[in-house]
Amino acid sequence: MDTTLLTRRSSHRTRPALTVLGEMALTPARLHELCGPARHMAAMLVAAATQGPVFWIAPDWAADRLNPDGMVALVGPERFTFLSPRQPIDLLWCLEEVLRSGAVPLAVAELPDLPNLTQVRRLHLAAETGAAEGAGAPLGLILTPGEGGAPGVESRWHMAPAHAPGRLGWTLSRRRARTLPPATWAVTRARGRFALDPCKEPGNPA
Repeated sequence: MDTTLLTRRSSHRTRPALTVLGEMALTPARLHELCGPARHMAAMLVAAATQGPVFWIAPDWAADRLNPDGMVALVGPERFTFLSPRQPIDLLWCLEEVLRSGAVPLAVAELPDLPNLTQVRRLHLAAETGAAEGAGAPLGLILTPGEGGAPGVESRWHMAPAHAPGRLGWTLSRRRARTLPPATWAVTRARGRFALDPCKEPGNPA
C-alpha cells in the first residue's frame, strides 16, 4: 500500500480563530481560560466579538452578579441567558452540555475552583461535538480565580486593571497558547473603542 496516500486523522480540526482585540484571538470549538481581577471584562470583550446568544453560567451562591447597566456599553445584555446551578459539580456539567449542543456561539462558566485535566478534556470534546453536530463552532470560556492555571486549556489569558487619572486601562497577558509565546499588552479605551498596545513583561527587559 502506498502510505503517502494516508494521513493520521485528528479530531482537532483547524478553524479560523476569533479575533477579539488585536492579537487576542481564540480558537473556536475549544476551551479557553480567563483569570485575573478583570477576567469579567475580558469575557465581555470576547462576547462583543461574537454574534448571537451567550450562555453565562455562574454559581447560585455567588455574591457578585453581572450588572446589565455596566454591560450595555460593551455588549447587549439581551443576548445573555444566565444559568445558576446550585451544586458545584453542576457548573461543569452545564457548560459541557451547552458546548455539546452547539446551540450558541459562546458559553461562559464562572468557576470557584480550577477544573482538573480530565474535566478540561471533556469540555474540549464537548465543544468539538457541538462543532460537528450543531449550528456552529462553540467557544468555551472558564473564568477562574486568582492566577488561574487550569491544565490542558487551549489558551490562558490574565487581565488586570491599570487605570490612571482620567484614563481607563488594563493589562492583558497571554500566559498560555499552544502555538504562541507569552505576551503582554496594554489595553486602553477611548471614545468607546478599545486598543491593544504591546508592553514589556514585568521583569523582562525591552
